[in-house]
Amino acid sequence: MEQKIIHLVLSFTWAFLIAIFAVPSIIRVAHLKNILDQPNFRTVHAELTPRLGGLAMFAGFMSALTIFADLDNGVQQLLAGCVILFFIGLKDDLIAISAMKKFAVQLLATGIVMFIADIRITSFQGIFGIGELQIGVSYMFTFLVIIGITNSINLIDGLDGLAGTLVLIATVTFGVYFYLFGGLDYGNYAAVAFCLVGGVVGFLRYNFHKATIFMGDTGSLLCGFIISVLAIQFIEMRHVPASPSVALGILFIPVFDTIRVFSIRIFSGKSPFIPDKNHVHHRLLALGFNQIGTVLILAMINLLVILFVVSFEDWGNLYLLLSLLIFSLVFSIFLGVYKSRNAQRVSKA
Repeated sequence: MEQKIIHLVLSFTWAFLIAIFAVPSIIRVAHLKNILDQPNFRTVHAELTPRLGGLAMFAGFMSALTIFADLDNGVQQLLAGCVILFFIGLKDDLIAISAMKKFAVQLLATGIVMFIADIRITSFQGIFGIGELQIGVSYMFTFLVIIGITNSINLIDGLDGLAGTLVLIATVTFGVYFYLFGGLDYGNYAAVAFCLVGGVVGFLRYNFHKATIFMGDTGSLLCGFIISVLAIQFIEMRHVPASPSVALGILFIPVFDTIRVFSIRIFSGKSPFIPDKNHVHHRLLALGFNQIGTVLILAMINLLVILFVVSFEDWGNLYLLLSLLIFSLVFSIFLGVYKSRNAQRVSKA
């Protein structure tokens, strides 16, 4: 146990040091080569800012994991998927590419972990009376989970420090579970988690308001993909009685934001993939909170949801899911009511 702690500390420290020392060089090169993010109607920042922070996180994570971690139990295939997503994310940060090309690469990375490493959700664990899944349903649902979580991190990356903070919260939570209860089958995923934590913490040093660098698609796709695999392995570990609901609670804000925004766009007759300013952080900014306050509020909500699902995991999946659904509806109504009232004030003015 003591040796395991030392390995995790070394993994975190290595990834952190690589990331925190890499970022200033990346910022300098980005300014020299004019590789900067242009502000637009959706962005909150008003200045030209590098968006290659994912480079530093990738360097820290990959080097730490390959040096200190056990690459068995699907971790090697996870790394292969990360490499593929890193290059497509980097290309998109340098020269914008189509959504279909990004989706195709995500499909390839997902296929590697599903079919080669056999990382997939095999059971609903009693949700709606459904237990073990047929293999075709298992692959289809796993695909939706990986793609959904990966893109939810990409979508929530709209404020200085927001995506990084939510990634940090989720990854630490999964990492602690894998460290304490992973055993021989899942214990090495604690190293995966804390290598990512180190890279994210090193990056966040430069990403909080006012950010001097963004994570970009390179970082958000990388983080989202890793977290999706951590979530699936957490569910399959089946340590807690309601692991699917607990995993959903750990990722509450990114998943809530994605479902809410897509629902609004669809019900408005728009494509769910057309960007807008309906994300939860946009709504909180409209309430008058600044960027730091918005990040802290969303982080606190996510932490409270995690505390809730962990404390009441014995309730079972159905009751936890109903509780999360009720809270989501109340939160959505609050954001929607304010938006309507604000629109009325603007029209009267």
